[in-house]
Amino acid sequence: MTFTSVDYDKFRALRVTHVATRLEELIQDEANDTLTPEQLFLTAVDDALESRRVSRVDKLIRQAALPIPGATVAEVDYREGRGITAVRMRRYAAHDWRLDATNLLIISPTGGGKTYLACALAIGACHSEHSVLYSRMDDLARRLVIARGDGIAHQKLLNELSNIDLLII
Repeated sequence: MTFTSVDYDKFRALRVTHVATRLEELIQDEANDTLTPEQLFLTAVDDALESRRVSRVDKLIRQAALPIPGATVAEVDYREGRGITAVRMRRYAAHDWRLDATNLLIISPTGGGKTYLACALAIGACHSEHSVLYSRMDDLARRLVIARGDGIAHQKLLNELSNIDLLII
């Protein structure tokens, strides 16, 4: 079975083109001949939902403006003496920043990996679909000072910052 352009126009109107495309792929795959139409449809829906979730996470990571967008909790150096554990990092990475506003201070000498740790936590938050913004203090202060000259821009910036689940400064 192949969908026509008229069919795709209908799918676009319903905003389910990903489902239609995936359903067509599943139908054409001979390995799925034993599946019922309902199973094929539900598989297509699950795949489309996962695709949307991945796109949302990728967008959150891009919008976070992270200096190390590839940082992961799994690659953090947990050697003795650093004061961090894998359990603690996983807990922070899975933290619900939206419901539990928590301040986290990362202290270390220059070159100690503070930025990497912050980015790894930010990526974990993005994977939990939290909004994140990474900003240096001087850049954030400059944005606030510039926006302060225009009352509307200042309020807009404050609203933007208040709607972010995890703000890394």
